Amino acid sequence: MRIIININSNLARIGLGLLTLLTGLHSAWAADSLPAIQAAADRTSISGLSSGAFMAVQYSTAYSASVMGIGVVAGGPYNCAYVNLGGILTCMSGAPSGGVSWQAAQGFASLGQIDPVAAISKFKVYVYGGKHDTVVLPSVVKATKDFYTAGGVAKKNLAYVSSLPSGHAFISPDFGNACKVTESPYIAQCKVKGAPYDQAKAILSQIYGPLKPAMLSLSSTVRPFDQREFAAAETGLDNIGFYYLPKACADKSSHCAVHVVFHGCEQGAAVVGSDVYSKVGYNRWADVNQIIVLYPQVVATELPLNPKGCWDWWGYSGLNFQVRGGPQLQAVKGMVDRLISAP
Repeated sequence: MRIIININSNLARIGLGLLTLLTGLHSAWAADSLPAIQAAADRTSISGLSSGAFMAVQYSTAYSASVMGIGVVAGGPYNCAYVNLGGILTCMSGAPSGGVSWQAAQGFASLGQIDPVAAISKFKVYVYGGKHDTVVLPSVVKATKDFYTAGGVAKKNLAYVSSLPSGHAFISPDFGNACKVTESPYIAQCKVKGAPYDQAKAILSQIYGPLKPAMLSLSSTVRPFDQREFAAAETGLDNIGFYYLPKACADKSSHCAVHVVFHGCEQGAAVVGSDVYSKVGYNRWADVNQIIVLYPQVVATELPLNPKGCWDWWGYSGLNFQVRGGPQLQAVKGMVDRLISAP
C-alpha cells in the first residue's frame, strides 16, 4: 500500500514515523519467546529464495555439522561476492565459480571459522533456477550446483531443477503470480505436465524422503516470536519472526525435525504480510510429517545499508557475515538451538 501526502510537512513525516514505530513495538510486545521443543538435533534443514537462498547456503556451510539438507531457490554459491571478479554483479547476473566457492569454504574451515566441510558431502540438496529469472540468472544457480558437486554430494542426493519457465519466485501450487512473472510477493504458480508444481513438497521430500500426504486442514497456526533476544537491531533482523509448530510436535517430546525458511529481498512479513509463511506451502507438508518450520525475518534498514530487506550475503552486517561469527548466522543458529533444546 502506498501512502501519498500532498503537503510538505515535517510534522506529517514525524507522525508517520511514530505510527510505524508504534506498530512495530506493538507487534514485538505481542510476540512470545521462541519455545524450547526438544526437536531432533540431527534433522535440521534449510531453504530460501534469492538473498534467502544465499543465506541458506551460508548457514548450511558454516554450520554443516548440524544440517542434513538444503533447498536453494534462485541463489548463488558460498561467499560468492568475495571470491568472484565483479562481486555482487557477477553473483546475480554473471557466471560465478562454484569451484572457487568450495575452495573458500575449505579455507574458512581450515581456520576453524566454520564447521569442517566434510559433512557437506552427506547433504540432501535441492537447487532451483527459473528459466526466465532475470534477477539471479540460471548461470548463477548452476554455480551453486557446481559448489555442491565439488563438495562431494552424490548425484542421487542432488536435485537440480532448471527447466521450469518461471521468473524470480518461490513456486506455490495454488498462490501467486503467473509462472513467468517477477513481481511482489515473489511467489508464482507453474505447471509441470499440466499439474501444479509444489516446490515446498519438492524441497522437503528431497531432504527428508517420501512424505505423508499434505494436510488440507492444519492442526495449528503460524505464531510470532520475539527475535530481539537473539540479535540486536543493528544486524538487520526484524523485531519478530514466525514459526509453525504442528500439534503433534507441541508436547515437546516428539523430536520433530526443524526446517528454516529464509525469505527473499522485499519479501519479509513487513512487506508482504503472511504470504511467505502461510502461502508458499511448507506448513501443509510440515504438519503431518512432524516438521517445525522457522521463518526468521530481516527488514529494510538505513544503517546498516539494506534498503530492500535482504539477508546479508555481501557483508552489510560485518565482514564475518559468512562464518559462524556472523551476526545473522549466529542469531538464526540461536533460534534453531532453542527449538532443539529441552524445555
